[in-house]
Amino acid sequence: MSSGLRATMRREVGRLTSRKIYLFSMVLVPVMMSLFFVGLLGPGLPLKIPSAIVDLDHSPMSRSITRSINATELIDITEKLNSYDEALEATRRGEIFGFFVIPANFQSDALGGRTPTLEYYTNLTFFVPGTLAYKGFKTVAVGTVGSVVRTSLVSAGINPDAVSSLVQPVAIDAHPIGNPWVNYSYYLSPSFIAGLFALMIMLVTAFSITTEIKFGTSVGWLSTAGNRIVVALAGKLLPQLIIWIVGAMFMLSLLYGYLHFPMNGSMFWLAVATVLFVIACQAMGVLFSSIVPNPRLAMTLAALFGILSFSFTGFSFPVTSMYGYIGVFSWFMPVRYYFLIYINEALDGVALYYSRWYFTALILFPFVCSVLVGRLKKACLKPVYVP
Repeated sequence: MSSGLRATMRREVGRLTSRKIYLFSMVLVPVMMSLFFVGLLGPGLPLKIPSAIVDLDHSPMSRSITRSINATELIDITEKLNSYDEALEATRRGEIFGFFVIPANFQSDALGGRTPTLEYYTNLTFFVPGTLAYKGFKTVAVGTVGSVVRTSLVSAGINPDAVSSLVQPVAIDAHPIGNPWVNYSYYLSPSFIAGLFALMIMLVTAFSITTEIKFGTSVGWLSTAGNRIVVALAGKLLPQLIIWIVGAMFMLSLLYGYLHFPMNGSMFWLAVATVLFVIACQAMGVLFSSIVPNPRLAMTLAALFGILSFSFTGFSFPVTSMYGYIGVFSWFMPVRYYFLIYINEALDGVALYYSRWYFTALILFPFVCSVLVGRLKKACLKPVYVP
């Protein structure tokens, strides 16, 4: 290790320990947000979504439907309302996330073969509870239709065994791959925590570099490194890298050690990917600082890029289903490649061969993002701060 690199690292350690903002941004925020996400999604799946029933029939069959809805693990009938308008108003007020309407004369129409209509409404403004309420309502509605058809056919004199094969000719045996528990936390918590880490790494990197320019200390920073920008960046970022890696290892220990998240592949390769991911995010922070060597603008770019990564990297909506000119942005986000490695290693447990290009992409980020460090060096040698 050269004397310039050692001196720059000592200088950076002094800066990290002299300002509380580094402790807050690099330790407290990632740890608190990691605990927040795993706590928020602790049950794995939101259960008992507050909903309402509008029973306009008040027959034995409608009461049976109400009991069936309330017995599902996804729905909790918190209100029994008298009209569609009342239920719609309760939904608008946010008191319920959906409601199920049983029309008047439902039982007599169903048994008389007059095809009544069951209606259910969900509030998809709140996507997860609205979707789960829809799933619960649909399950009960389909089951009710099958029950009515079965009763009608048996009443017509058809053998009950033959009716069963007519109502459900094909039995479905579902086996979700990678996450058979359908646990939202297993999928979303690592993704959101990684996205948060990426955001904080880019912000802190951009802040630590551009504040040197803002306060005019960048000349001394470069001088300590022998006026070599690569050595200066290495000396500044290595102490930060160590802190980020410790935090990332805490995250992995929390998820896969303490909380026993599924790990169907290699923990070693996921840890390697985590280190490469941290370095790639630091490289993006350097790139933003090189493009606009100004704290306010560089951190704005980092924040915008980090926030958009939650949308453009496929956590909740697949990149392959996005418009091409939107999906292409995912190629430039390190968290996208880390997310794909996580899916392959932890959930699917496939061979390393299938993640080779994702690892390659993470390795290339520091080299690609270094193309503008010459511009950064010029800004450091002649620091000019524009508020």
